[in-house]
Amino acid sequence: MSFLLLLLAFMPHTTGAATPASVRLPALEQAIARDDLKQIRSVLLQVDGNVVYEGYFNGADAGTLHDVRSASKSVTALLIGAAIGEGALPGVQARVYDYFPGFTARHVVDPRLRAITLQDLLTMSSLWECDDENPFSSGHEERMYVSERWLDFALSLPVKGFAPWMQRPEDSPHGRSFAYCTADSFVLGAVLERATGMPLSDYAARALERPLGITESHWNRSPEGIGMGGGGTRYRSRDLARLGQLVLDQGRGNGRQLVPRDFIAAMIQPQARTGDGSEYGYQWWGLQLTVQGRQRTVWAMSGNGGNYVFLIPDRNAVAVVTSQAYNRSFAHPQSRRILTEFLLPALR
Repeated sequence: MSFLLLLLAFMPHTTGAATPASVRLPALEQAIARDDLKQIRSVLLQVDGNVVYEGYFNGADAGTLHDVRSASKSVTALLIGAAIGEGALPGVQARVYDYFPGFTARHVVDPRLRAITLQDLLTMSSLWECDDENPFSSGHEERMYVSERWLDFALSLPVKGFAPWMQRPEDSPHGRSFAYCTADSFVLGAVLERATGMPLSDYAARALERPLGITESHWNRSPEGIGMGGGGTRYRSRDLARLGQLVLDQGRGNGRQLVPRDFIAAMIQPQARTGDGSEYGYQWWGLQLTVQGRQRTVWAMSGNGGNYVFLIPDRNAVAVVTSQAYNRSFAHPQSRRILTEFLLPALR
Protein backbone atom coordinates (compact mmCIF):
# COMPACT_ATOMS: atom_id res chain seq x y z
CA MET A 1 0.00 0.00 0.00
CA SER A 2 1.08 3.57 -0.56
CA PHE A 3 0.79 6.73 1.41
CA LEU A 4 1.51 10.40 1.01
CA LEU A 5 4.10 11.31 3.58
CA LEU A 6 4.06 15.05 3.19
CA LEU A 7 2.77 17.67 0.76
CA LEU A 8 4.34 21.09 1.09
CA ALA A 9 3.29 24.42 -0.35
CA PHE A 10 5.67 26.05 -2.78
CA MET A 11 6.08 29.44 -4.45
CA PRO A 12 4.65 30.17 -7.91
CA HIS A 13 6.84 29.14 -10.83
CA THR A 14 9.15 31.80 -12.20
CA THR A 15 7.14 31.98 -15.43
CA GLY A 16 4.43 33.69 -13.41
CA ALA A 17 1.96 30.83 -13.85
CA ALA A 18 0.46 29.72 -10.56
CA THR A 19 1.27 26.16 -9.56
CA PRO A 20 -0.95 24.18 -7.17
CA ALA A 21 0.42 23.77 -3.65
CA SER A 22 0.40 19.98 -3.99
CA VAL A 23 -0.49 17.24 -6.41
CA ARG A 24 -2.41 14.04 -5.87
CA LEU A 25 -1.70 11.04 -8.01
CA PRO A 26 -4.40 8.45 -7.27
CA ALA A 27 -4.04 6.86 -10.72
CA LEU A 28 -0.35 6.24 -10.04
CA GLU A 29 -1.07 4.76 -6.64
CA GLN A 30 -3.80 2.53 -8.05
CA ALA A 31 -1.46 1.27 -10.80
CA ILE A 32 1.12 0.34 -8.17
CA ALA A 33 -1.49 -1.23 -5.88
CA ARG A 34 -2.82 -3.51 -8.64
CA ASP A 35 0.75 -4.42 -9.67
CA ASP A 36 0.48 -2.78 -13.06
CA LEU A 37 3.65 -0.97 -11.98
CA LYS A 38 5.76 -3.60 -10.25
CA GLN A 39 8.27 -3.44 -7.40
CA ILE A 40 8.16 0.35 -7.10
CA ARG A 41 9.52 1.55 -3.78
CA SER A 42 9.12 5.32 -3.96
CA VAL A 43 7.99 8.14 -6.20
CA LEU A 44 8.83 11.74 -5.36
CA LEU A 45 8.18 14.99 -7.21
CA GLN A 46 9.94 18.19 -6.19
CA VAL A 47 9.33 21.65 -7.66
CA ASP A 48 11.33 24.79 -6.83
CA GLY A 49 13.12 22.76 -4.15
CA ASN A 50 9.90 21.76 -2.37
CA VAL A 51 8.41 18.27 -2.29
CA VAL A 52 4.91 18.29 -3.76
CA TYR A 53 4.30 14.55 -3.96
CA GLU A 54 5.92 11.74 -1.99
CA GLY A 55 4.72 8.15 -2.04
CA TYR A 56 6.30 5.01 -0.60
CA PHE A 57 5.34 1.48 -1.53
CA ASN A 58 6.12 -2.18 -0.94
CA GLY A 59 7.49 -1.72 2.56
CA ALA A 60 9.61 1.38 1.97
CA ASP A 61 9.31 4.63 3.92
CA ALA A 62 11.00 8.02 4.08
CA GLY A 63 13.99 6.57 5.92
CA THR A 64 14.67 3.73 3.47
CA LEU A 65 18.11 3.76 1.89
CA HIS A 66 17.47 2.70 -1.71
CA ASP A 67 20.11 0.76 -3.61
CA VAL A 68 20.12 2.81 -6.81
CA ARG A 69 22.74 0.66 -8.52
CA SER A 70 24.34 2.49 -11.45
CA ALA A 71 22.69 5.79 -10.67
CA SER A 72 25.70 5.95 -8.34
CA LYS A 73 27.83 6.68 -11.41
CA SER A 74 26.17 10.09 -11.72
CA VAL A 75 27.12 10.92 -8.12
CA THR A 76 30.71 9.90 -8.87
CA ALA A 77 30.68 12.35 -11.78
CA LEU A 78 29.52 15.12 -9.44
CA LEU A 79 32.39 14.23 -7.10
CA ILE A 80 34.88 14.51 -9.97
CA GLY A 81 33.50 17.99 -10.60
CA ALA A 82 33.76 18.88 -6.92
CA ALA A 83 37.39 17.74 -6.83
CA ILE A 84 38.17 19.84 -9.91
CA GLY A 85 36.52 22.84 -8.27
CA GLU A 86 38.65 22.36 -5.14
CA GLY A 87 41.85 21.94 -7.15
CA ALA A 88 42.42 18.32 -6.12
CA LEU A 89 42.10 17.39 -9.81
CA PRO A 90 43.41 19.65 -12.59
CA GLY A 91 40.53 19.00 -14.99
CA VAL A 92 38.88 16.36 -17.13
CA GLN A 93 41.96 16.07 -19.34
CA ALA A 94 44.01 14.62 -16.47
CA ARG A 95 45.51 11.28 -17.49
CA VAL A 96 44.20 8.32 -15.53
CA TYR A 97 47.35 6.18 -15.31
CA ASP A 98 49.30 9.10 -13.82
CA TYR A 99 47.40 8.47 -10.57
CA PHE A 100 48.65 4.90 -10.28
CA PRO A 101 52.47 5.03 -10.49
CA GLY A 102 52.76 1.77 -8.57
CA PHE A 103 50.87 -0.02 -11.32
CA THR A 104 52.78 1.60 -14.19
CA ALA A 105 56.08 0.76 -12.48
CA ARG A 106 55.17 -2.94 -12.55
CA HIS A 107 53.38 -3.17 -15.90
CA VAL A 108 54.07 -2.13 -19.47
CA VAL A 109 51.10 -0.01 -20.55
CA ASP A 110 50.28 0.62 -24.19
CA PRO A 111 50.87 4.32 -24.98
CA ARG A 112 47.31 4.59 -26.29
CA LEU A 113 46.02 3.52 -22.89
CA ARG A 114 48.43 5.82 -21.08
CA ALA A 115 46.65 8.66 -22.90
CA ILE A 116 43.23 7.80 -21.38
CA THR A 117 41.77 10.82 -19.58
CA LEU A 118 39.14 11.36 -16.94
CA GLN A 119 36.89 12.67 -19.70
CA ASP A 120 37.21 9.37 -21.54
CA LEU A 121 35.99 7.54 -18.44
CA LEU A 122 33.26 10.07 -17.71
CA THR A 123 31.86 9.62 -21.22
CA MET A 124 32.25 5.80 -21.32
CA SER A 125 34.50 6.13 -24.35
CA SER A 126 37.94 4.95 -23.23
CA LEU A 127 40.03 2.62 -25.37
CA TRP A 128 39.76 -0.18 -22.81
CA GLU A 129 38.08 -3.27 -24.23
CA CYS A 130 35.21 -3.05 -21.79
CA ASP A 131 31.52 -3.39 -22.55
CA ASP A 132 29.00 -4.51 -19.93
CA GLU A 133 26.45 -5.09 -22.69
CA ASN A 134 28.68 -7.72 -24.31
CA PRO A 135 29.09 -10.90 -22.23
CA PHE A 136 32.23 -11.75 -24.22
CA SER A 137 33.96 -8.47 -23.37
CA SER A 138 37.24 -8.72 -21.44
CA GLY A 139 36.13 -5.89 -19.16
CA HIS A 140 32.57 -7.04 -18.45
CA GLU A 141 31.67 -6.01 -14.89
CA GLU A 142 30.88 -9.56 -13.77
CA ARG A 143 34.49 -10.54 -14.52
CA MET A 144 35.71 -7.63 -12.43
CA TYR A 145 33.48 -8.59 -9.51
CA VAL A 146 34.99 -12.07 -9.21
CA SER A 147 38.57 -10.81 -9.32
CA GLU A 148 40.53 -10.05 -6.16
CA ARG A 149 41.88 -6.67 -7.23
CA TRP A 150 39.39 -4.66 -9.22
CA LEU A 151 41.80 -1.80 -9.90
CA ASP A 152 44.47 -4.04 -11.42
CA PHE A 153 41.72 -5.74 -13.44
CA ALA A 154 40.63 -2.42 -14.95
CA LEU A 155 44.08 -0.95 -15.54
CA SER A 156 45.21 -4.22 -17.21
CA LEU A 157 42.40 -4.27 -19.78
CA PRO A 158 43.53 -4.61 -23.41
CA VAL A 159 43.11 -2.02 -26.12
CA LYS A 160 39.69 -2.06 -27.75
CA GLY A 161 39.59 -3.26 -31.34
CA PHE A 162 37.11 -2.13 -33.99
CA ALA A 163 35.79 -4.81 -36.32
CA PRO A 164 34.75 -3.65 -39.80
CA TRP A 165 31.09 -3.44 -38.74
CA MET A 166 31.86 -1.37 -35.63
CA GLN A 167 31.83 2.42 -35.55
CA ARG A 168 35.21 3.97 -34.85
CA PRO A 169 35.45 7.06 -32.62
CA GLU A 170 36.19 9.40 -35.49
CA ASP A 171 33.05 8.23 -37.28
CA SER A 172 30.82 8.31 -34.20
CA PRO A 173 28.51 11.09 -32.99
CA HIS A 174 30.50 13.60 -30.90
CA GLY A 175 33.72 11.81 -31.93
CA ARG A 176 33.43 9.17 -29.22
CA SER A 177 32.69 5.46 -29.46
CA PHE A 178 30.46 4.69 -26.48
CA ALA A 179 30.58 1.39 -24.56
CA TYR A 180 28.92 1.08 -21.16
CA CYS A 181 31.68 0.05 -18.76
CA THR A 182 31.30 -0.03 -14.97
CA ALA A 183 35.07 -0.38 -14.64
CA ASP A 184 35.35 3.18 -16.02
CA SER A 185 33.28 4.50 -13.11
CA PHE A 186 35.10 2.37 -10.55
CA VAL A 187 38.45 3.79 -11.69
CA LEU A 188 37.03 7.33 -11.44
CA GLY A 189 36.35 6.58 -7.77
CA ALA A 190 39.88 5.22 -7.34
CA VAL A 191 41.31 8.40 -8.91
CA LEU A 192 39.25 10.48 -6.48
CA GLU A 193 40.68 8.57 -3.54
CA ARG A 194 44.24 9.12 -4.79
CA ALA A 195 43.68 12.80 -5.58
CA THR A 196 41.88 13.71 -2.35
CA GLY A 197 43.67 11.35 0.03
CA MET A 198 40.28 10.26 1.41
CA PRO A 199 38.05 7.20 1.11
CA LEU A 200 35.41 7.82 -1.53
CA SER A 201 32.57 7.73 1.00
CA ASP A 202 34.33 10.27 3.22
CA TYR A 203 34.98 12.60 0.31
CA ALA A 204 31.36 12.29 -0.83
CA ALA A 205 30.20 13.20 2.67
CA ARG A 206 32.49 16.22 2.90
CA ALA A 207 32.15 17.57 -0.63
CA LEU A 208 28.47 16.95 -1.36
CA GLU A 209 26.39 15.12 1.18
CA ARG A 210 26.84 17.17 4.35
CA PRO A 211 26.66 20.51 2.50
CA LEU A 212 23.34 19.39 0.99
CA GLY A 213 21.95 18.18 4.30
CA ILE A 214 22.34 14.48 3.47
CA THR A 215 23.07 12.77 6.77
CA GLU A 216 22.95 9.10 5.80
CA SER A 217 24.15 7.09 2.82
CA HIS A 218 26.00 3.89 2.05
CA TRP A 219 28.93 3.36 -0.34
CA ASN A 220 30.28 -0.08 -1.23
CA ARG A 221 33.96 -0.99 -1.41
CA SER A 222 35.92 -3.33 -3.65
CA PRO A 223 37.74 -6.35 -2.14
CA GLU A 224 40.94 -4.29 -1.87
CA GLY A 225 39.05 -1.51 -0.08
CA ILE A 226 38.56 1.06 -2.84
CA GLY A 227 35.25 2.93 -2.87
CA MET A 228 32.86 1.63 -5.52
CA GLY A 229 32.06 4.61 -7.71
CA GLY A 230 30.22 2.45 -10.23
CA GLY A 231 27.16 1.21 -8.36
CA GLY A 232 25.34 0.13 -5.25
CA THR A 233 25.25 3.44 -3.41
CA ARG A 234 22.20 3.86 -1.17
CA TYR A 235 20.29 7.07 -0.54
CA ARG A 236 16.93 8.17 0.78
CA SER A 237 14.50 9.47 -1.83
CA ARG A 238 14.59 13.06 -0.60
CA ASP A 239 18.37 13.00 -0.69
CA LEU A 240 18.33 11.80 -4.29
CA ALA A 241 16.13 14.80 -5.04
CA ARG A 242 18.70 17.04 -3.34
CA LEU A 243 21.37 15.73 -5.71
CA GLY A 244 19.10 16.41 -8.69
CA GLN A 245 18.37 19.92 -7.46
CA LEU A 246 22.11 20.57 -7.15
CA VAL A 247 22.39 19.95 -10.89
CA LEU A 248 19.39 22.16 -11.70
CA ASP A 249 20.99 24.88 -9.57
CA GLN A 250 24.18 24.64 -11.64
CA GLY A 251 26.25 23.09 -8.89
CA ARG A 252 25.21 25.49 -6.14
CA GLY A 253 23.78 24.11 -2.90
CA ASN A 254 22.91 25.85 0.38
CA GLY A 255 24.67 29.03 -0.69
CA ARG A 256 27.90 27.34 -1.81
CA GLN A 257 29.28 26.47 -5.23
CA LEU A 258 29.89 22.77 -4.61
CA VAL A 259 30.54 21.82 -8.24
CA PRO A 260 31.76 24.28 -10.90
CA ARG A 261 29.04 25.61 -13.20
CA ASP A 262 31.00 24.76 -16.34
CA PHE A 263 31.44 21.17 -15.20
CA ILE A 264 27.69 20.83 -14.59
CA ALA A 265 27.00 22.27 -18.04
CA ALA A 266 29.34 19.75 -19.67
CA MET A 267 27.97 16.91 -17.53
CA ILE A 268 24.45 17.25 -18.92
CA GLN A 269 25.22 18.01 -22.53
CA PRO A 270 25.73 15.36 -25.22
CA GLN A 271 29.27 13.96 -25.16
CA ALA A 272 28.60 10.53 -26.70
CA ARG A 273 25.73 8.60 -28.31
CA THR A 274 24.57 5.30 -26.82
CA GLY A 275 23.42 2.21 -28.67
CA ASP A 276 19.73 2.94 -28.04
CA GLY A 277 19.98 6.48 -29.38
CA SER A 278 20.22 8.23 -26.02
CA GLU A 279 22.75 10.97 -25.45
CA TYR A 280 25.38 10.55 -22.74
CA GLY A 281 27.16 13.28 -20.83
CA TYR A 282 29.46 12.78 -17.88
CA GLN A 283 27.90 9.62 -16.38
CA TRP A 284 24.43 11.16 -16.91
CA TRP A 285 21.91 9.93 -19.48
CA GLY A 286 20.17 12.17 -21.99
CA LEU A 287 17.08 10.00 -22.50
CA GLN A 288 14.97 10.46 -25.61
CA LEU A 289 11.40 10.39 -24.29
CA THR A 290 8.03 11.26 -25.76
CA VAL A 291 6.57 13.99 -23.57
CA GLN A 292 3.15 15.48 -24.36
CA GLY A 293 3.32 14.16 -27.91
CA ARG A 294 6.80 15.33 -28.80
CA GLN A 295 10.30 13.94 -28.44
CA ARG A 296 12.54 15.63 -25.91
CA THR A 297 15.79 14.94 -24.11
CA VAL A 298 15.43 14.32 -20.38
CA TRP A 299 18.66 14.18 -18.39
CA ALA A 300 18.73 11.59 -15.65
CA MET A 301 20.62 9.44 -13.21
CA SER A 302 19.75 5.85 -14.09
CA GLY A 303 20.33 2.51 -12.39
CA ASN A 304 19.42 -1.15 -12.74
CA GLY A 305 15.95 -1.96 -11.48
CA GLY A 306 14.39 1.22 -12.81
CA ASN A 307 16.00 3.64 -10.37
CA TYR A 308 15.96 7.22 -11.67
CA VAL A 309 16.47 10.84 -10.81
CA PHE A 310 14.92 12.87 -13.66
CA LEU A 311 15.57 16.58 -14.27
CA ILE A 312 12.85 18.86 -15.69
CA PRO A 313 14.65 22.22 -15.96
CA ASP A 314 11.80 24.22 -17.52
CA ARG A 315 9.72 23.56 -14.39
CA ASN A 316 12.67 23.58 -11.96
CA ALA A 317 11.51 20.09 -11.05
CA VAL A 318 13.16 16.85 -9.99
CA ALA A 319 11.42 13.48 -10.11
CA VAL A 320 12.71 10.43 -8.23
CA VAL A 321 11.63 6.85 -8.85
CA THR A 322 13.16 4.00 -6.88
CA SER A 323 12.46 0.38 -7.70
CA GLN A 324 13.70 -3.12 -6.96
CA ALA A 325 12.87 -4.61 -10.35
CA TYR A 326 16.51 -5.54 -10.78
CA ASN A 327 17.42 -7.24 -14.06
CA ARG A 328 13.80 -7.18 -15.24
CA SER A 329 13.06 -6.06 -18.79
CA PHE A 330 10.09 -3.95 -17.70
CA ALA A 331 12.00 -1.97 -15.09
CA HIS A 332 13.25 1.00 -17.11
CA PRO A 333 10.17 1.40 -19.34
CA GLN A 334 7.81 1.48 -16.36
CA SER A 335 9.87 4.06 -14.46
CA ARG A 336 9.98 6.27 -17.53
CA ARG A 337 6.24 5.77 -17.87
CA ILE A 338 5.78 7.05 -14.32
CA LEU A 339 7.53 10.25 -15.38
CA THR A 340 5.72 10.82 -18.67
CA GLU A 341 2.26 9.47 -17.86
CA PHE A 342 1.80 10.49 -14.23
CA LEU A 343 4.33 13.07 -12.98
CA LEU A 344 4.75 15.48 -15.88
CA PRO A 345 0.98 15.84 -16.46
CA ALA A 346 0.65 16.76 -12.78
CA LEU A 347 2.87 19.79 -13.45
CA ARG A 348 0.56 21.33 -16.07
